[in-house]
Amino acid sequence: MSNKCGTIKKVSGPLVIASGMRDANMYDVVRVSSLGLVGEIIEMHGDEASIQVYEETSGLGPGEEVISTGAPLSVELGPGLIRSIYDGIQRPLDAIMEKAGTNLERGINVPALRRDKIWSFKADMTSGRVEAGDILGTVEETDVVLHKIMVPPGCAGELLELKSGDYTVTDTIGKIKTDKGDIYEITLMQKWPVRVGRPYREKLSPDVPLVTGQRVIDTLFPIAKGGVGTVPGPFGSGKTVVQHQLAKWADADIVVYIGCGERGNEMTDVLNEFPEIKDPRTGKTLMERTVLIANTSDMPVAAREASIYTGITIAEYFRDMGYSVVLLADSTSRWAEALREMSGRLEEMPGEEGYPAYLGSRLAGFYERAGRVVSTGSDARIGALSIVGAVSPQGGDISEPVSQATLRIVKVYWGLDSSLAYSRHFPAINWLKSYSLYIDTMEKWYAENISPDWMPQRHRIMALLQEEAELDEIVKLVGMDALVASDRLKLEVARSIREDYLHQDAFHEIDTYASLEKQCIMMRLVLKFYDLSSAALKDGVSINKIVSIPVRERIGRIKYVAEDKVEAEYDSIVAELMEELDALKKEGEADA
Repeated sequence: MSNKCGTIKKVSGPLVIASGMRDANMYDVVRVSSLGLVGEIIEMHGDEASIQVYEETSGLGPGEEVISTGAPLSVELGPGLIRSIYDGIQRPLDAIMEKAGTNLERGINVPALRRDKIWSFKADMTSGRVEAGDILGTVEETDVVLHKIMVPPGCAGELLELKSGDYTVTDTIGKIKTDKGDIYEITLMQKWPVRVGRPYREKLSPDVPLVTGQRVIDTLFPIAKGGVGTVPGPFGSGKTVVQHQLAKWADADIVVYIGCGERGNEMTDVLNEFPEIKDPRTGKTLMERTVLIANTSDMPVAAREASIYTGITIAEYFRDMGYSVVLLADSTSRWAEALREMSGRLEEMPGEEGYPAYLGSRLAGFYERAGRVVSTGSDARIGALSIVGAVSPQGGDISEPVSQATLRIVKVYWGLDSSLAYSRHFPAINWLKSYSLYIDTMEKWYAENISPDWMPQRHRIMALLQEEAELDEIVKLVGMDALVASDRLKLEVARSIREDYLHQDAFHEIDTYASLEKQCIMMRLVLKFYDLSSAALKDGVSINKIVSIPVRERIGRIKYVAEDKVEAEYDSIVAELMEELDALKKEGEADA
């Protein structure tokens, strides 16, 4: 530790003002008082430093010592991250429990990565020139994740030695002679400051979808790999369940879940569920590819601010290995509240609703670290970091500053609707309010990889849902009987889209996930019913008879059919549908 010392002058909740800190720098990590509480300098005036303390400050008083470590808030990156549960400043909660019991002790100092665990390192090269981002070797971290040991950013030169073997994260595994002539000792672990984005070579166009298996998302409002989205919604509308579904089913190699200021029981559900969930991609538990950051609402408020940056730095590290990473932040509203509290204690000029004037730029700085990128290094790996942030506006009012600042940045908006949630329609994503700005860039991918008619079908379904909303207004005024038969059919088909297609049961073993191929067949089936029924109407068949045909029950239940049988079921249903409509036509002709 550095001996850059100061003394406490004032304590105001999580804010500590210390004098005598002239030699310290902005964003230095400090240890406050004899307890050694962790803090970070967020403002400097002469020799006075304003310190954001990440632990409970009760009992601190003027005159106590403050020591600067001379280093910014950083995270340890290396084998051992996967399966870990950290607090907002990357302290491992399981290791703290072993050391101090179930209650967090103030000032406790536990390394983020275990120093006693032995990892088996397999070297991929032994000599030659290396540059930042090059893969030196691998460690099998879990049955699912192959951890790639990379040359740290800013380091390049001649690899002098590198040996396979069993090491701890702090053991020297090799040496690089840098271009300046210095000898750099390589370990399995590297550190990186959380407020600085990790470097990459090039950012790519977001033209590949992140498949989630949730039909309303994948079909109507898809998110790209490397994209950014938000899930705003009032209490009880299903934000957390949507994020859990994304964590379980999204087409990602690594999941980083940040519980930022949410209720402790919600985080407990995550901690209990994830180890028990069988990952459909690997057959192992979901924890085999997950990092959890738990910073619940009863933990110190300042640590919420750090937890977002801790999580995204870990996510960037795995992105640099060439993995597709999904970061789920639940919720950025609580993070913004922490910013507001610190801003108020710093006596800064408040913006709208008391939030600091820099709220928008801080949010943008966070979301802009997402992307599908070509990593540094000679092999040009492609990795993706996708971010989905939940927003919890008070009373579900998205006109408040956090929601509005978020919507100006993100390109996907999944608007949750409490009226849908109360009517038990889940996911409660409102198809009339939500949007995705990635659709046009991904159209070519869908045509080439799924079906040329994917986008035309998607546009027809959206048009039917919008027409339903307009027809509903007419029905409220003049009643259903005033509608012509073709409009009544549109209402029936739209109801089928809502109830049979968009509604999805997260707890049903088959319906919880639908592949894009299955979604395409289901869309085709609903539209086939519409087209054949429209033709039957023109042939004089009664609308009442069409909507009552028995095959509609099978159309509604195709979502419960297994992936490998859905195509055969589609053919069988279409054959029965044509048979029943033909029978109605003949019946009508006989009556005539």
